[in-house]
Amino acid sequence: MADPAPVPAPAPATPALAAHGAAPIPSSTAVSGSNPAAGGAGAQLCMNGCGKAADRKNTCPTCQSLNIPGAQFCSPECFRDNWKTHKQLHVKADPGKYQFPEGTKDAFDSRFKYTGPLRAVAPVEPVPKREVPAHIPRPDYATELNGVSFTEEVANRSERIGRILKPDEIEGMRKVCKLAREVLDIAASHVRPGITTLELDAIVHEECIKRNSYPSPLGYHKFPRSVCTSINEVICHGPFLPPFPPCTRRRRPTRESRIRALAGIPDARPLVDGDIINLDVTLYHGGFHGDINATYPVGSSTPQQSLDLIACARECLDEAIRLCKPGFQYQDLGKMIELIASRRGFSTNKTYCGHGINHLLPGRVAAAAGGHQTAPRNTEADSLTRAALRRLFHCAPNVPHYAGNRASGTMRVGQTFTIEPMICVGQQKEVHWPDNWTAATCDGKPSAQFEETLLVTADGVEVLTAAPGWTLPEKKSDAAQMMQQGQGGASKKGKKARK
Repeated sequence: MADPAPVPAPAPATPALAAHGAAPIPSSTAVSGSNPAAGGAGAQLCMNGCGKAADRKNTCPTCQSLNIPGAQFCSPECFRDNWKTHKQLHVKADPGKYQFPEGTKDAFDSRFKYTGPLRAVAPVEPVPKREVPAHIPRPDYATELNGVSFTEEVANRSERIGRILKPDEIEGMRKVCKLAREVLDIAASHVRPGITTLELDAIVHEECIKRNSYPSPLGYHKFPRSVCTSINEVICHGPFLPPFPPCTRRRRPTRESRIRALAGIPDARPLVDGDIINLDVTLYHGGFHGDINATYPVGSSTPQQSLDLIACARECLDEAIRLCKPGFQYQDLGKMIELIASRRGFSTNKTYCGHGINHLLPGRVAAAAGGHQTAPRNTEADSLTRAALRRLFHCAPNVPHYAGNRASGTMRVGQTFTIEPMICVGQQKEVHWPDNWTAATCDGKPSAQFEETLLVTADGVEVLTAAPGWTLPEKKSDAAQMMQQGQGGASKKGKKARK
């Protein structure tokens, strides 16, 4: 394929940058790794490889039905002249004729029907669970056979709003979130066609160990890997939990408190030029978890629709962050997110949500556990045990990403939580794979997601996992402006739910 024509760089922001021939990186590029603007670095080229810009009007209809990315040509003539070669892609993409790479196999029964072209590609020789050195502290679920956090089970019974962190705890959160950002950026730098997500998992695992940190996903509800990866139509990964978590008899939890989401399970499928991939990295360091994820295009042939989807997911997160301040209701974040997504022609997943991420008071744990003790009091072993029981990966508050939700709680100074909207090209409903983790779109169309860990401050909000030098875009989206003017109300269904 011919190299695309060079795109002029934006003017340097300062004379110092100009002197070194440097130019500022656009916020969309700095965060997502792409510039989805038409004609920019992420613009799609003709599938024929002629080097000309592709035209959406010249999209192959068969490729659309098979969810083959990048199937756009520069002209009808180019499409016609290359038909004999191009149609071979249809055979390869046919779900009934999928060819697995050598040394791999389908992870599921052959009778399972995938919703899109993506497959769960398992190596013939299983890859063992990666080991974490014994000297690295780990959360409580890492030592449980079923991977269930005792502390989170207690929190589900007693917490609905979310704790306010002390100054020393806030510093601990700042440190671990900075480390999580470092690991994500390193992993993202290795995203390219041909690399497998198992290889990305190894990179993330080693980078966590270098920082004396435990990769939080590893062992959580038996999750087998150290990073979560969601490709194309995979929305995220969430453990199959009971219909409702343990709770008090007096209060039945809302749907927003049912499922905590991770992302996908890394496997042996090589990334393909035109894919999009979400990397979800969480570190456990110093008694705290730092959680962040971002979606990236793979190669240079990512369809414009997928680039637009990535940009929309980031915009939804940015505008939701802009709303955060003391006294703001968590349930109203979803109103902004769904408004932006719908105006861009996309949908928001309603099953999975953002979450609190912090400590639980030791006294609360002891009281809720009914006097549970694992070591005598006033001993070093008891101190370490009680410290481990305070660590929380997912907890209150719940942060849904759609309008009309009934999540409880208002933001208070000192609270930490995540916002992680999952935006879909087509229908927002998901189909679960047999691995008990993977949630893919029911129509096989792509999904993108971004996540940041946030701290509510007296002045508004601090993005703990922000990239160095990153700030919110100055210009608000048209949807955000309409919402401030009161023109972007919830849907009829959402309004009815509020009543």
